[in-house]
Amino acid sequence: MKHSIKLAITGKGGVGKTTITALLSKALSEKGYSVLAVDADPSANLSSALGFSDDVKLTPLVEMKELIEERTGAAPGGMGGFLKLNPKVDDLPEQLCKEIDGIKLLVMGTVKKGGGGCLCPENIMLKAMVQSLLLQRNEAVIIDMEAGIEHLGRATAQAVDQLIVVVEPGSRSIDIAYKIKTLADDIKLTRVALIANKIRGEEDKIFLQQNTDGLFVLGFIPFDDGILRSDMSRKPPWITSPQSLERMRAIADLIVSPE
Repeated sequence: MKHSIKLAITGKGGVGKTTITALLSKALSEKGYSVLAVDADPSANLSSALGFSDDVKLTPLVEMKELIEERTGAAPGGMGGFLKLNPKVDDLPEQLCKEIDGIKLLVMGTVKKGGGGCLCPENIMLKAMVQSLLLQRNEAVIIDMEAGIEHLGRATAQAVDQLIVVVEPGSRSIDIAYKIKTLADDIKLTRVALIANKIRGEEDKIFLQQNTDGLFVLGFIPFDDGILRSDMSRKPPWITSPQSLERMRAIADLIVSPE
């Protein structure tokens, strides 16, 4: 059994975070890691990228109203008088995970309303789960997050081995990466790196190299029609784009053995 490694994947919407998370999960699984992939993105489509069929029921944790009320003392959508700020969650991954090809998946979701940082039962459960996953799990935990680090805090930041920001050739994507880096600095999360996705050629690569000063780039994933076919056919990206997995294996080597 390999030692644990904790990764958080973020970036602007549409850059391919979920595809990168799936490929990285597969690459680490091949290296002998016990992998727990966590879907904390509003779109919640990591299950498809990992190859789960439509008939596999995966209810996001944030939608489990009875469970949230049981653990926090308050019903979602309201505030309880005795709201537990530290609900018990360490037993939930084994209960809620589904597994495919040696990769476990936990779907958490996110709070879909204004004031996402509110002290509400749903957010308390999500943050407690992230803390438990990062501090207590002895495996490779890879969290597919939305465009930010909402669920991370000072208590968990030091447990993150790498915050990986997925970027594509474009100024908006890079702007978001720098904003995320600033947020990470605020909570003392200093291990931030990029994965450059959808690279169409040398011009794209040079553009990113010239516009990401101060940010380490783990690797470049070429644009590949096979990734589009993966989405359309609901097959894992390594089936329709084996070359993308090959690139991710090299990136996984850098993450696991940075020296």
